[in-house]
Amino acid sequence: MNEYDSNRIIDFTKKINYNLTQNINEADCYILNTCHIREKATDKVYHDIGRVKKEFKNKKKPIVLVAGCVAQAEGDILLKKEKYIDAVIGPQSYHQINNMILKLEKNTKPLDFTEFEVIKKFDTLNLIKNSENKISSFLTIQEGCDKFCKFCVVPYTRGAEFSRSSAELLSETQELVNNGAKEITLLGQNVNAYDYNGEKLSDLVIKISQIKELKRIRYTTSHPNDFSDDLIQVHKDCEKLMPLIHLPVQSGSNKILKNMNRKHTVEKYLEIIDKLKVDNPSIKFSSDFIIGYPGETKEDFNQTMELMNKVKFINSYSYIFNPRPGTPAFHMKGIEKDLAKERLFTFQNLSKKIKTEYRKTLFKKTMSVLFENKTKNDNQYFGRDEYYNSVIVKSNQDLSGKIKNVKITKVSQNTLFGEVVQKLIHKEFAA
Repeated sequence: MNEYDSNRIIDFTKKINYNLTQNINEADCYILNTCHIREKATDKVYHDIGRVKKEFKNKKKPIVLVAGCVAQAEGDILLKKEKYIDAVIGPQSYHQINNMILKLEKNTKPLDFTEFEVIKKFDTLNLIKNSENKISSFLTIQEGCDKFCKFCVVPYTRGAEFSRSSAELLSETQELVNNGAKEITLLGQNVNAYDYNGEKLSDLVIKISQIKELKRIRYTTSHPNDFSDDLIQVHKDCEKLMPLIHLPVQSGSNKILKNMNRKHTVEKYLEIIDKLKVDNPSIKFSSDFIIGYPGETKEDFNQTMELMNKVKFINSYSYIFNPRPGTPAFHMKGIEKDLAKERLFTFQNLSKKIKTEYRKTLFKKTMSVLFENKTKNDNQYFGRDEYYNSVIVKSNQDLSGKIKNVKITKVSQNTLFGEVVQKLIHKEFAA
């Protein structure tokens, strides 16, 4: 979502004649857009600001803004601790960034824009065309979360769940398509909670899929509690909807899920997966896991390992529990650090093994690949298959923006290599 927000900030600032530069020493304004989900986010802010200070040590100081979730959560601390920062602006207030910059041009004292104004933000966004011209583009359809998992900062940095109108989203999608987008990823902190006047995510997917020039649709990130039967059905009915679902579970233990306030069980999670596979057997899954959550016993951890083995996630993102300031879990004591590291190591080894086994099955298979750009190497093009695997091929033709059938000739841990073929792929996906 940060990439989408950053792109829209660029669109805003163009209105006051600020344009993106690749050379930091040319900048009149430095904007650091931040995420607060993972640990050390605040430390990274100070590190990046230090880099700017060093770069402009003997030059005129640029306007320095910290935007995003770190600004929302710790903006007052940032302004007090680092005097080089001129302003902080929360993720729901960045539609005010032009006014902020114009005030700072007049040497106004440090500014704090961290009030939740999500409705005003999206009303303003609708007036500014999305100029992103990537083959695979992002589109924020929903923000905020009402689930209040004990470990998560999102409800406190992004606020309550809010959904944009389908008319606005269809218009913005068409803009992106007109700019060359062939694939759209629908974004939300809890994307499948999308609900605008009774319209659900499934309804939105169907509407967007009717844009002829758009070839692929994805969405992330989902919550199991909002994975409704109509969304399951659209995975069967909509050919443009890609068969990879990122569905965070966090733990394989019902006890830990309850302690996290996840409000779902492992059984409920597996029921969703079974339903999806019945309707579309080609579907595969990725997920998030927190290892070493307070109260996690050896049995709880083993249950998480069992879930990984059962579902066979083709990708997983796992972290040791790190208490985030402002969350109910902040004062909870996790398990012993060395034990947590040991469990994370064990879990990630299993995850890597499953991923490797899956990727071996792709050797000599033919995949449908959307190519995004030419690489730095001559005649090599980068793209992604239906399951978001990175694919590289050699070609004397410009493949950017094209969907081609690719026979996989080499498999590595992170990249597939192949050659373009003319073989037709049946409606069901190859993997």
